[in-house]
Amino acid sequence: MSGSCPFSRLSISGTQQSDGAARCPMSKLGQNRKETTTKEEEAAAADDEERKDEVGEAEPPQGSKEENAQESRRESPAKCPMGYDSGSFKIGPLSCVICRALLFDSSRCLPCRHIYCRACISRFKDCPLCGADVDEIVPDPEMQTLVDQFIEGHARIKGTPLNANSADGETGESEDQSNVVYEDASSARGSFLVQQAMRAFQAQNLESAQARLGLCVEDSREEMLHSGSNAKNCSQLGALLGMLGDCCRAMDDTDGAIANYKESADLLSKLEQRDSEVVHALSVSLNKLGDLKYYAQDLEGARAFYAQALDVRVEATQDFKTLSPQVLDVAVSLAKVADVDRALGNESAACEGFQEAVKKLEGLSMPKNSENSALAKRRFTVLEFLHSQISAPT
Repeated sequence: MSGSCPFSRLSISGTQQSDGAARCPMSKLGQNRKETTTKEEEAAAADDEERKDEVGEAEPPQGSKEENAQESRRESPAKCPMGYDSGSFKIGPLSCVICRALLFDSSRCLPCRHIYCRACISRFKDCPLCGADVDEIVPDPEMQTLVDQFIEGHARIKGTPLNANSADGETGESEDQSNVVYEDASSARGSFLVQQAMRAFQAQNLESAQARLGLCVEDSREEMLHSGSNAKNCSQLGALLGMLGDCCRAMDDTDGAIANYKESADLLSKLEQRDSEVVHALSVSLNKLGDLKYYAQDLEGARAFYAQALDVRVEATQDFKTLSPQVLDVAVSLAKVADVDRALGNESAACEGFQEAVKKLEGLSMPKNSENSALAKRRFTVLEFLHSQISAPT
Protein backbone atom coordinates (compact mmCIF):
# COMPACT_ATOMS: atom_id res chain seq x y z
CA MET A 1 0.00 0.00 0.00
CA SER A 2 1.02 3.59 -0.33
CA GLY A 3 3.18 5.05 2.43
CA SER A 4 0.84 7.97 2.95
CA CYS A 5 -2.35 7.52 4.90
CA PRO A 6 -5.20 6.78 2.46
CA PHE A 7 -7.49 8.95 4.59
CA SER A 8 -5.59 12.02 3.41
CA ARG A 9 -6.89 11.39 -0.09
CA LEU A 10 -10.53 11.27 0.95
CA SER A 11 -12.80 14.30 0.85
CA ILE A 12 -15.30 13.16 3.42
CA SER A 13 -17.73 15.56 5.02
CA GLY A 14 -16.48 16.55 8.43
CA THR A 15 -12.86 15.58 7.78
CA GLN A 16 -11.56 18.69 6.06
CA GLN A 17 -9.27 21.37 7.35
CA SER A 18 -10.07 25.06 7.23
CA ASP A 19 -8.15 25.40 3.98
CA GLY A 20 -10.37 22.73 2.36
CA ALA A 21 -7.68 20.02 2.26
CA ALA A 22 -8.66 16.53 3.36
CA ARG A 23 -7.14 15.31 6.58
CA CYS A 24 -6.93 11.94 8.27
CA PRO A 25 -9.82 11.44 10.70
CA MET A 26 -7.51 9.22 12.73
CA SER A 27 -5.08 12.09 13.34
CA LYS A 28 -6.85 13.09 16.52
CA LEU A 29 -5.63 9.83 18.10
CA GLY A 30 -2.23 11.42 18.46
CA GLN A 31 -3.34 15.02 18.93
CA ASN A 32 -2.73 15.14 22.67
CA ARG A 33 0.74 13.69 22.30
CA LYS A 34 1.54 16.23 19.62
CA GLU A 35 0.40 19.14 21.78
CA THR A 36 2.46 18.06 24.78
CA THR A 37 5.63 17.65 22.75
CA THR A 38 5.45 20.90 20.77
CA LYS A 39 7.29 23.00 23.38
CA GLU A 40 9.99 20.36 23.76
CA GLU A 41 10.53 20.26 20.00
CA GLU A 42 10.75 24.06 19.82
CA ALA A 43 13.33 24.13 22.62
CA ALA A 44 15.38 21.42 20.89
CA ALA A 45 15.27 23.36 17.63
CA ALA A 46 16.48 26.51 19.41
CA ASP A 47 19.40 24.58 20.93
CA ASP A 48 20.35 23.29 17.48
CA GLU A 49 20.41 26.84 16.10
CA GLU A 50 22.66 27.99 18.95
CA ARG A 51 25.10 25.17 18.31
CA LYS A 52 25.17 26.04 14.62
CA ASP A 53 26.08 29.65 15.48
CA GLU A 54 28.82 28.54 17.90
CA VAL A 55 30.58 26.24 15.42
CA GLY A 56 29.95 28.53 12.47
CA GLU A 57 28.09 25.92 10.49
CA ALA A 58 27.44 27.00 6.91
CA GLU A 59 23.87 27.48 5.73
CA PRO A 60 22.73 24.75 3.36
CA PRO A 61 22.22 25.69 -0.28
CA GLN A 62 18.86 27.26 -1.09
CA GLY A 63 16.15 24.68 -1.63
CA SER A 64 18.05 21.82 0.02
CA LYS A 65 15.95 21.97 3.21
CA GLU A 66 12.82 21.16 1.26
CA GLU A 67 14.62 18.38 -0.62
CA ASN A 68 15.91 16.92 2.66
CA ALA A 69 12.42 17.04 4.12
CA GLN A 70 11.02 15.22 1.12
CA GLU A 71 13.77 12.61 1.34
CA SER A 72 13.06 12.15 5.05
CA ARG A 73 9.38 11.58 4.32
CA ARG A 74 10.29 8.97 1.72
CA GLU A 75 12.59 7.15 4.15
CA SER A 76 10.04 7.27 7.00
CA PRO A 77 6.62 6.49 5.52
CA ALA A 78 3.52 7.30 7.51
CA LYS A 79 2.29 4.53 9.74
CA CYS A 80 -1.33 3.54 10.09
CA PRO A 81 -2.39 4.02 13.73
CA MET A 82 -4.31 0.75 13.52
CA GLY A 83 -1.25 -1.22 12.42
CA TYR A 84 -2.57 -2.03 8.94
CA ASP A 85 0.79 -1.42 7.25
CA SER A 86 2.63 -3.56 9.80
CA GLY A 87 1.42 -6.76 8.13
CA SER A 88 -0.91 -7.78 10.96
CA PHE A 89 -4.04 -5.89 11.89
CA LYS A 90 -4.30 -5.20 15.61
CA ILE A 91 -7.42 -5.58 17.73
CA GLY A 92 -8.00 -1.92 18.41
CA PRO A 93 -10.75 0.59 19.11
CA LEU A 94 -12.34 -0.08 15.72
CA SER A 95 -12.69 -3.82 16.34
CA CYS A 96 -15.18 -5.94 18.23
CA VAL A 97 -13.48 -8.13 20.83
CA ILE A 98 -16.19 -10.77 20.44
CA CYS A 99 -15.93 -11.51 16.70
CA ARG A 100 -12.40 -10.03 16.37
CA ALA A 101 -13.46 -8.21 13.20
CA LEU A 102 -14.09 -4.58 12.38
CA LEU A 103 -17.16 -3.20 14.11
CA PHE A 104 -20.44 -3.52 12.25
CA ASP A 105 -23.60 -1.79 13.45
CA SER A 106 -21.52 -0.39 16.32
CA SER A 107 -23.44 -0.36 19.58
CA ARG A 108 -22.75 0.52 23.22
CA CYS A 109 -23.98 -1.56 26.11
CA LEU A 110 -25.18 0.48 29.04
CA PRO A 111 -24.29 1.41 31.66
CA CYS A 112 -20.61 0.46 31.06
CA ARG A 113 -20.57 1.98 27.53
CA HIS A 114 -18.26 -0.65 26.00
CA ILE A 115 -18.67 -0.96 22.22
CA TYR A 116 -19.37 -4.11 20.20
CA CYS A 117 -21.15 -5.20 17.05
CA ARG A 118 -24.87 -5.25 17.84
CA ALA A 119 -25.23 -8.85 16.66
CA CYS A 120 -22.36 -9.91 18.92
CA ILE A 121 -23.33 -8.15 22.15
CA SER A 122 -27.00 -9.09 21.73
CA ARG A 123 -26.07 -12.66 22.68
CA PHE A 124 -24.77 -11.59 26.10
CA LYS A 125 -26.46 -10.54 29.31
CA ASP A 126 -23.20 -9.33 30.87
CA CYS A 127 -20.50 -7.19 29.27
CA PRO A 128 -17.65 -9.51 28.16
CA LEU A 129 -15.06 -6.85 29.06
CA CYS A 130 -16.12 -5.71 32.53
CA GLY A 131 -18.84 -8.13 33.57
CA ALA A 132 -21.43 -5.41 34.19
CA ASP A 133 -25.08 -6.20 33.53
CA VAL A 134 -26.23 -5.10 30.08
CA ASP A 135 -29.30 -3.01 30.79
CA GLU A 136 -29.59 -1.51 27.32
CA ILE A 137 -27.89 -1.60 23.91
CA VAL A 138 -27.79 1.68 21.99
CA PRO A 139 -26.33 2.43 18.54
CA ASP A 140 -23.10 4.43 18.19
CA PRO A 141 -23.29 6.07 14.74
CA GLU A 142 -20.15 8.17 15.28
CA MET A 143 -18.01 5.10 15.87
CA GLN A 144 -19.54 3.32 12.88
CA THR A 145 -18.80 6.34 10.69
CA LEU A 146 -15.16 6.17 11.77
CA VAL A 147 -15.03 2.44 11.00
CA ASP A 148 -16.54 3.04 7.57
CA GLN A 149 -13.96 5.75 6.88
CA PHE A 150 -11.20 3.37 7.92
CA ILE A 151 -12.50 0.73 5.52
CA GLU A 152 -12.82 3.27 2.71
CA GLY A 153 -9.23 4.40 3.14
CA HIS A 154 -7.45 1.21 4.11
CA ALA A 155 -9.33 -1.87 3.00
CA ARG A 156 -11.16 -1.28 -0.28
CA ILE A 157 -9.72 -3.12 -3.27
CA LYS A 158 -10.23 -0.19 -5.58
CA GLY A 159 -7.81 2.72 -5.73
CA THR A 160 -8.63 6.35 -5.16
CA PRO A 161 -10.28 8.25 -8.06
CA LEU A 162 -7.81 10.76 -9.42
CA ASN A 163 -8.82 13.89 -11.31
CA ALA A 164 -7.34 14.65 -14.68
CA ASN A 165 -4.39 17.02 -14.82
CA SER A 166 -5.26 20.54 -15.81
CA ALA A 167 -3.34 22.69 -18.26
CA ASP A 168 -1.34 24.45 -15.53
CA GLY A 169 -0.01 21.15 -14.25
CA GLU A 170 -2.12 21.05 -11.12
CA THR A 171 -4.86 18.60 -10.38
CA GLY A 172 -8.23 19.84 -11.54
CA GLU A 173 -11.76 18.62 -11.43
CA SER A 174 -12.60 15.78 -13.77
CA GLU A 175 -15.99 15.38 -15.34
CA ASP A 176 -15.52 11.62 -15.51
CA GLN A 177 -15.65 10.42 -11.92
CA SER A 178 -15.32 6.79 -12.99
CA ASN A 179 -11.57 7.02 -13.58
CA VAL A 180 -9.90 4.89 -10.94
CA VAL A 181 -6.21 4.16 -10.50
CA TYR A 182 -5.34 0.68 -9.24
CA GLU A 183 -1.55 0.87 -9.17
CA ASP A 184 -1.38 1.22 -5.39
CA ALA A 185 -4.34 -1.05 -4.66
CA SER A 186 -2.64 -4.37 -4.02
CA SER A 187 -4.66 -7.51 -3.41
CA ALA A 188 -3.61 -7.19 0.24
CA ARG A 189 -6.35 -4.60 0.69
CA GLY A 190 -9.01 -6.95 -0.57
CA SER A 191 -7.50 -9.82 1.40
CA PHE A 192 -7.65 -7.72 4.55
CA LEU A 193 -11.36 -7.04 4.20
CA VAL A 194 -12.03 -10.68 3.26
CA GLN A 195 -10.19 -11.68 6.42
CA GLN A 196 -12.47 -9.43 8.45
CA ALA A 197 -15.49 -10.98 6.75
CA MET A 198 -14.31 -14.51 7.52
CA ARG A 199 -13.70 -13.62 11.17
CA ALA A 200 -17.23 -12.28 11.40
CA PHE A 201 -18.62 -15.34 9.58
CA GLN A 202 -16.90 -17.75 11.97
CA ALA A 203 -18.30 -15.77 14.91
CA GLN A 204 -21.81 -16.04 13.40
CA ASN A 205 -22.02 -12.30 12.75
CA LEU A 206 -23.43 -13.03 9.33
CA GLU A 207 -24.66 -9.50 8.58
CA SER A 208 -21.14 -8.15 9.07
CA ALA A 209 -19.61 -10.85 6.89
CA GLN A 210 -22.16 -10.25 4.15
CA ALA A 211 -21.59 -6.48 4.20
CA ARG A 212 -17.78 -6.80 4.01
CA LEU A 213 -17.90 -9.37 1.21
CA GLY A 214 -20.44 -7.19 -0.60
CA LEU A 215 -17.89 -4.35 -0.63
CA CYS A 216 -15.23 -6.70 -1.97
CA VAL A 217 -17.56 -7.88 -4.74
CA GLU A 218 -18.44 -4.29 -5.60
CA ASP A 219 -14.76 -3.30 -5.83
CA SER A 220 -13.91 -6.41 -7.82
CA ARG A 221 -16.64 -5.62 -10.35
CA GLU A 222 -15.26 -2.08 -10.75
CA GLU A 223 -11.76 -3.42 -11.25
CA MET A 224 -13.04 -5.81 -13.90
CA LEU A 225 -14.74 -2.95 -15.73
CA HIS A 226 -11.49 -0.97 -15.54
CA SER A 227 -8.94 -3.61 -16.54
CA GLY A 228 -11.02 -6.22 -18.34
CA SER A 229 -12.27 -9.77 -17.73
CA ASN A 230 -8.83 -11.34 -17.44
CA ALA A 231 -8.10 -14.54 -15.55
CA LYS A 232 -7.02 -12.76 -12.38
CA ASN A 233 -10.12 -10.57 -12.16
CA CYS A 234 -12.52 -13.39 -13.00
CA SER A 235 -11.00 -15.79 -10.50
CA GLN A 236 -11.01 -13.10 -7.81
CA LEU A 237 -14.64 -12.14 -8.37
CA GLY A 238 -15.68 -15.78 -8.72
CA ALA A 239 -14.14 -16.69 -5.38
CA LEU A 240 -15.73 -13.67 -3.67
CA LEU A 241 -19.16 -14.52 -5.08
CA GLY A 242 -18.77 -18.06 -3.78
CA MET A 243 -18.05 -16.77 -0.26
CA LEU A 244 -20.96 -14.35 -0.50
CA GLY A 245 -23.14 -17.29 -1.50
CA ASP A 246 -22.02 -19.09 1.67
CA CYS A 247 -23.17 -16.10 3.72
CA CYS A 248 -26.56 -16.06 2.01
CA ARG A 249 -26.93 -19.79 2.56
CA ALA A 250 -26.09 -19.46 6.26
CA MET A 251 -28.73 -16.71 6.51
CA ASP A 252 -31.32 -19.03 4.87
CA ASP A 253 -31.39 -16.84 1.77
CA THR A 254 -31.55 -19.67 -0.74
CA ASP A 255 -32.33 -17.44 -3.72
CA GLY A 256 -29.39 -15.15 -2.93
CA ALA A 257 -27.08 -18.14 -2.47
CA ILE A 258 -28.10 -19.66 -5.81
CA ALA A 259 -27.66 -16.34 -7.62
CA ASN A 260 -24.14 -15.85 -6.23
CA TYR A 261 -23.05 -19.45 -6.83
CA LYS A 262 -24.35 -19.33 -10.40
CA GLU A 263 -22.57 -16.09 -11.20
CA SER A 264 -19.40 -17.48 -9.66
CA ALA A 265 -19.62 -20.66 -11.73
CA ASP A 266 -20.42 -18.73 -14.93
CA LEU A 267 -17.39 -16.46 -14.47
CA LEU A 268 -14.95 -19.24 -13.65
CA SER A 269 -16.19 -21.61 -16.36
CA LYS A 270 -15.32 -19.01 -19.02
CA LEU A 271 -11.62 -19.15 -18.15
CA GLU A 272 -9.65 -21.20 -20.66
CA GLN A 273 -6.60 -21.48 -18.42
CA ARG A 274 -7.57 -22.84 -15.01
CA ASP A 275 -5.10 -23.18 -12.17
CA SER A 276 -5.78 -25.29 -9.09
CA GLU A 277 -7.49 -22.42 -7.25
CA VAL A 278 -9.89 -21.74 -10.13
CA VAL A 279 -10.70 -25.44 -10.49
CA HIS A 280 -11.38 -25.72 -6.77
CA ALA A 281 -13.56 -22.59 -6.62
CA LEU A 282 -15.52 -23.58 -9.75
CA SER A 283 -16.16 -27.18 -8.70
CA VAL A 284 -17.13 -26.12 -5.17
CA SER A 285 -19.64 -23.58 -6.49
CA LEU A 286 -21.15 -26.21 -8.80
CA ASN A 287 -21.37 -28.73 -5.96
CA LYS A 288 -23.04 -26.19 -3.68
CA LEU A 289 -25.59 -25.47 -6.39
CA GLY A 290 -26.15 -29.21 -6.60
CA ASP A 291 -26.60 -29.39 -2.82
CA LEU A 292 -29.24 -26.65 -2.87
CA LYS A 293 -31.11 -28.39 -5.68
CA TYR A 294 -30.85 -31.70 -3.84
CA TYR A 295 -32.32 -30.27 -0.62
CA ALA A 296 -35.09 -28.69 -2.70
CA GLN A 297 -35.92 -32.18 -4.06
CA ASP A 298 -34.83 -31.17 -7.58
CA LEU A 299 -32.81 -34.34 -8.17
CA GLU A 300 -32.34 -33.86 -11.91
CA GLY A 301 -31.03 -30.35 -11.34
CA ALA A 302 -28.74 -31.58 -8.57
CA ARG A 303 -27.30 -34.33 -10.78
CA ALA A 304 -26.62 -31.85 -13.58
CA PHE A 305 -24.54 -29.60 -11.31
CA TYR A 306 -22.73 -32.53 -9.67
CA ALA A 307 -21.87 -33.91 -13.11
CA GLN A 308 -20.48 -30.54 -14.20
CA ALA A 309 -18.29 -30.40 -11.09
CA LEU A 310 -17.07 -33.93 -11.82
CA ASP A 311 -16.14 -33.03 -15.40
CA VAL A 312 -14.20 -29.97 -14.20
CA ARG A 313 -12.23 -32.03 -11.68
CA VAL A 314 -11.49 -34.93 -14.02
CA GLU A 315 -10.27 -32.56 -16.73
CA ALA A 316 -7.95 -30.78 -14.30
CA THR A 317 -6.47 -33.97 -12.77
CA GLN A 318 -3.49 -35.24 -14.74
CA ASP A 319 -2.09 -37.84 -12.35
CA PHE A 320 -4.45 -40.57 -11.15
CA LYS A 321 -1.63 -42.80 -9.85
CA THR A 322 -0.49 -40.65 -6.91
CA LEU A 323 -2.68 -39.74 -3.96
CA SER A 324 -3.50 -36.05 -4.14
CA PRO A 325 -6.31 -33.69 -3.12
CA GLN A 326 -7.40 -33.59 -6.78
CA VAL A 327 -7.89 -37.38 -6.96
CA LEU A 328 -9.84 -37.32 -3.71
CA ASP A 329 -12.06 -34.55 -5.07
CA VAL A 330 -12.79 -36.62 -8.19
CA ALA A 331 -13.81 -39.58 -6.00
CA VAL A 332 -16.10 -37.36 -3.93
CA SER A 333 -17.74 -35.98 -7.09
CA LEU A 334 -18.29 -39.52 -8.40
CA ALA A 335 -19.97 -40.40 -5.10
CA LYS A 336 -22.24 -37.33 -5.30
CA VAL A 337 -23.42 -38.25 -8.80
CA ALA A 338 -23.92 -41.88 -7.78
CA ASP A 339 -25.92 -40.87 -4.72
CA VAL A 340 -28.35 -38.86 -6.86
CA ASP A 341 -28.61 -41.76 -9.34
CA ARG A 342 -29.70 -43.98 -6.48
CA ALA A 343 -32.24 -41.42 -5.33
CA LEU A 344 -33.58 -41.32 -8.90
CA GLY A 345 -33.99 -45.11 -8.87
CA ASN A 346 -31.08 -45.86 -11.21
CA GLU A 347 -29.34 -48.40 -8.98
CA SER A 348 -27.05 -49.87 -11.64
CA ALA A 349 -25.61 -46.43 -12.50
CA ALA A 350 -25.21 -45.69 -8.79
CA CYS A 351 -23.23 -48.89 -8.15
CA GLU A 352 -21.01 -48.21 -11.16
CA GLY A 353 -20.30 -44.71 -9.89
CA PHE A 354 -19.39 -45.87 -6.38
CA GLN A 355 -17.19 -48.66 -7.75
CA GLU A 356 -15.40 -46.28 -10.10
CA ALA A 357 -14.69 -43.96 -7.17
CA VAL A 358 -13.22 -46.90 -5.23
CA LYS A 359 -10.95 -47.78 -8.17
CA LYS A 360 -9.69 -44.19 -8.30
CA LEU A 361 -8.53 -44.41 -4.69
CA GLU A 362 -7.17 -47.96 -4.50
CA GLY A 363 -3.57 -48.70 -5.44
CA LEU A 364 -2.41 -45.09 -5.27
CA SER A 365 1.21 -44.35 -4.41
CA MET A 366 1.70 -42.10 -1.41
CA PRO A 367 3.31 -38.67 -1.93
CA LYS A 368 6.45 -37.82 0.02
CA ASN A 369 5.44 -34.62 1.76
CA SER A 370 4.08 -33.28 5.01
CA GLU A 371 0.47 -33.70 3.81
CA ASN A 372 0.88 -37.47 3.51
CA SER A 373 -0.84 -38.28 6.81
CA ALA A 374 -3.80 -35.95 6.32
CA LEU A 375 -4.39 -37.20 2.75
CA ALA A 376 -4.18 -40.82 3.85
CA LYS A 377 -6.71 -40.21 6.60
CA ARG A 378 -9.11 -38.49 4.20
CA ARG A 379 -8.64 -41.29 1.66
CA PHE A 380 -9.50 -43.88 4.31
CA THR A 381 -12.66 -41.96 5.29
CA VAL A 382 -13.85 -41.63 1.69
CA LEU A 383 -13.15 -45.31 0.95
CA GLU A 384 -15.05 -46.36 4.06
CA PHE A 385 -18.07 -44.35 2.91
CA LEU A 386 -17.89 -45.73 -0.64
CA HIS A 387 -17.74 -49.35 0.52
CA SER A 388 -20.73 -48.74 2.82
CA GLN A 389 -22.71 -47.38 -0.13
CA ILE A 390 -21.83 -50.33 -2.37
CA SER A 391 -22.94 -52.84 0.26
CA ALA A 392 -26.01 -50.86 1.25
CA PRO A 393 -29.34 -52.65 0.60
CA THR A 394 -31.32 -51.27 -2.32
